Amino acid sequence: MTDRLLEQGNSTKENETDCSGEDLINSQINEDWYEQLYPLITTLHDCVEEVVERASKSMTFVVLQELACGLPQCLCLTFRRDVVFCQALSGLTCGFIIKLHSSLHNQAFLQQLHTVGLLVQYEGLLSTYSEEVGMLEDMIVGISDLRHVAFKITEAKCEDFLPVVSGRRENFMVEIKLPTKMFELLPQEIRDGKMLYVYPVFFNIGINEQQTIAERFGDTSLQESINQENVEHLKEYYRLCIDKNPPDCPPFQEHNDLKELLENLHQNTQAKKRKNVEIVWMAATICRKMNGIRFTCCKSAKDRTSMSVTLEQCQILRDEHELHKDFFVRALDCMRREGCRIENVLKNIKCRKYAFNMIQLLTFPKHYRPPDGTYGKVHN
Repeated sequence: MTDRLLEQGNSTKENETDCSGEDLINSQINEDWYEQLYPLITTLHDCVEEVVERASKSMTFVVLQELACGLPQCLCLTFRRDVVFCQALSGLTCGFIIKLHSSLHNQAFLQQLHTVGLLVQYEGLLSTYSEEVGMLEDMIVGISDLRHVAFKITEAKCEDFLPVVSGRRENFMVEIKLPTKMFELLPQEIRDGKMLYVYPVFFNIGINEQQTIAERFGDTSLQESINQENVEHLKEYYRLCIDKNPPDCPPFQEHNDLKELLENLHQNTQAKKRKNVEIVWMAATICRKMNGIRFTCCKSAKDRTSMSVTLEQCQILRDEHELHKDFFVRALDCMRREGCRIENVLKNIKCRKYAFNMIQLLTFPKHYRPPDGTYGKVHN
């Protein structure tokens, strides 16, 4: 029995010796393999790094070439943006001065001005088809840039009342000078030099024959996104006015009316309705109720703009000055035949006729069609 145990022990030791020998050989083989492979791995790693570095330099060179080719276009776009902004700022400054001079005794407006800022609403009648798309895109950027503008009202020390613009891109300040008697009517906060910020909003509805083509065969998503985005900006301004002004302050004592109008405007911007001019009508009403400044524009500012401005004038006469509904169309035709709008056409093209024809007018909304005899072929 003892002899068997000894034999088993000896055989186990022999097996252990054999196994340890095999492990040693395997270990040596692994070390030899690693030593042989390591220099190859190092060389491959260096080669990959070199390839990556060369590729990076090559791509940098290509990008610089592309930037060099696109530099004139970038400069052209910057110049174009500056030109659009200059026009937008000039119009805004003129509008603000007129509003300020006519509202010096409107304490609600003056309080709203220094607690919240100046609401400015732009109404566009451009189509989303052909060359007018570029004009529409310019307007979006130009109006958006007005958010970087602030007004400061000072007392004029001499007879020079011209506004003074200072600052640079992203931060413009326009100094408005008032005579002493007018300056003393302002709230103390404004006289102390408080900056008056601008809240621009923009709504666009194309009304001409090109918009008909865009609605049936093209794309109107740009117009839809403009209106939907700006109704949110208008709501934001309304919320600021509610938060920073007392509830009994006009026009916010009509809180429910304004809230309902904003909700209707929101619903109309979401609706898929062709040439939904109710959007610009409601936006105009809201802007007037909130003491804002309004601008209306189209391609040339004489034809479609004339139709919109005269329509708004008659709507104001009807809603605020008791113009009887039976005389609405007569007053509208009279304003389009005589007065400022037709004189503007005469000044531009030396003829008292709007640049419409019968076929075009068939595509216009009903209230934007001029009376007979005020449109047709223009003879130069």
